[in-house]
Amino acid sequence: MATRLGPAAEADLTTTTASSSTAPPVRLWLQPALIALVVVAAFVGCYVGLQRNPQPHRVPVAVAGQELSGEIRQVLGDSVDVHPVADAATGRAELERRDVVAALSGRADSDQLRLEVGGANGQSTTTAVKSLIGAYAHGSSQRLTTVDVVPFARFDSRGLAGFYMAFGVTLAGFVLAQNALGLANHLRLRHRFWLLSGASVAIGIVATVIAGPILGAVPAPVIPLAFGLTLLAAAAAFTTKLLGTYLGPVGVPVATLLLLTVGNSTSGATIGPDLLPSAARAVSALLPPGAAVRAVTDLSYFHGAQAVQPLATLALWAVIAAVLVILRPHLRRRRTQVTT
Repeated sequence: MATRLGPAAEADLTTTTASSSTAPPVRLWLQPALIALVVVAAFVGCYVGLQRNPQPHRVPVAVAGQELSGEIRQVLGDSVDVHPVADAATGRAELERRDVVAALSGRADSDQLRLEVGGANGQSTTTAVKSLIGAYAHGSSQRLTTVDVVPFARFDSRGLAGFYMAFGVTLAGFVLAQNALGLANHLRLRHRFWLLSGASVAIGIVATVIAGPILGAVPAPVIPLAFGLTLLAAAAAFTTKLLGTYLGPVGVPVATLLLLTVGNSTSGATIGPDLLPSAARAVSALLPPGAAVRAVTDLSYFHGAQAVQPLATLALWAVIAAVLVILRPHLRRRRTQVTT
């Protein structure tokens, strides 16, 4: 015997059937697909594209003697940025302070040239300098002797430890903030700040201990290195938190593009900053991964001579992002009051 539904039940059934047959909005499935395509295009384009044809641009080289300096500047043009120095000792001192990446010297009464390079500046940069000076020596019929006076550590023969360390710490800070965004309804803002700050310190310490004392791949002093990596983790975490707070669901993919894709690919670890295209060269030292790679290299091989600026850059990213996140509730409250 069939049971007849009442008018209200029939109306509910009709509404349910209509809702289930209605297709979801195109935006719901189109947005994540487009974001994924943008991320993969940017990742492949940056990492593969930047390595496709690196060209040296004003690579800083100390050259002893006015005559030799003039010849190098005339022959090699904008490929090198010649730093004239009085003698070979002065050039080596600039090399050890990381003011230049190589130092060239030679005697006027000899056909011998001596090129001292800082291998810790990266294989791509060192190879480019050797190639440029080698071409000059060949063209002028002089014999060239090359010496690496700042080599990589024994367990980092390819010089990639700094890149992997910066990438891993940036990724950890990104994941930390991504999880903190999901806890917005469960933790107060100050608790999320304590979470991001405390975990950033832990990330910096763990990365330092593993890469330094345990693996011996990064010879930087433990405390300064841990401080720098803590700043990197905090910069990545608070920047991701900032973008997620202000941009909503789109903020996390934007952080992926900014930090993990553009930031790491232009950091100067795999392709030296002096070999990057102009646009990548302009942002290399300004983004957290690039600043971190510079700080790690300076602390590891150049006695921290140029470490202040990259550490300050990391601190600014972390502090400014944190302040803007703090201001978000106040801005929202003021906007609501104005609207009311």
